[in-house]
Amino acid sequence: MRIAIIGIGRVGRALAQGLGGKGHAVTLGTRDTASEETKAFAATVGATVASPVDAAAGAEVIILALPWEAAEGAIRALGGLSGKVVIDCMNPLGMVDGALGLTLGHTTSGGEIVAGWLPQARVVKTLNQVGAAIMARNAHLTHRPVQFVAGDDSGAKAVAMGLLADLGFEALDAGGIAKARILEPFAMVWINQALARGKGPDWAFAAVTGA
Repeated sequence: MRIAIIGIGRVGRALAQGLGGKGHAVTLGTRDTASEETKAFAATVGATVASPVDAAAGAEVIILALPWEAAEGAIRALGGLSGKVVIDCMNPLGMVDGALGLTLGHTTSGGEIVAGWLPQARVVKTLNQVGAAIMARNAHLTHRPVQFVAGDDSGAKAVAMGLLADLGFEALDAGGIAKARILEPFAMVWINQALARGKGPDWAFAAVTGA
C-alpha cells in the first residue's frame, strides 16, 4: 500500500519505523526535502522523501502526524484528497489553565474538525491513544496493545485496521467519527500516566478478555 506520512516528528518517524519492512511504500512528507538527516532516516526505514503535496498525491493512505497548532494550514495545503483514506493520529493539545490539556471537546473533536477540512476524504481517527515509542515497537509488551478506531466510512476503517495490525495493535471499532470525542480524552489518560504519574512511555492499553 502507498502510504504518505505528513509530519516527521517523533510520531511520524515512529510510524515509519513501525511500517518499515511490512510491504508498504512509505513516503515522508516534509517541506525540507533536501535535509540530509531526513534522507538518511528515510533510508534506514526503506522510505522515500517528498514534499507534503507530492507525498499525499501519490498515496492511497495519508497519515497526519502534525502538531495540532500547525495542522489546519498544513492539511488545507494538501488539497481535497478526494477518495483517499486519511488517518488522523493527532490530539488537539495545548496549554489549558496552565497545564497540558485538550483545547476542545464535548461538542466536537479534532477528528471531526479534520473531517470538516477534508470533506471529500475518508477520515479515520486512530493512533492517538499511545506514545510514539509504542507505535514503532511493541512486540515486547505482555499483552497486545489496543487502538480504537473511529470513522464514518467502513472501508476506510478496514484499511486503517489492517495498518494497525501491521503495527502490532489490536484494532477495535469505536463507531463514527464523532466518537473521536471520547478517543481524544482517552489519550489524555495515557499522557497523564506517562508524563505526570511516572509510568513513562513504554506501555499501552490492552483489551483483555476473560475465558
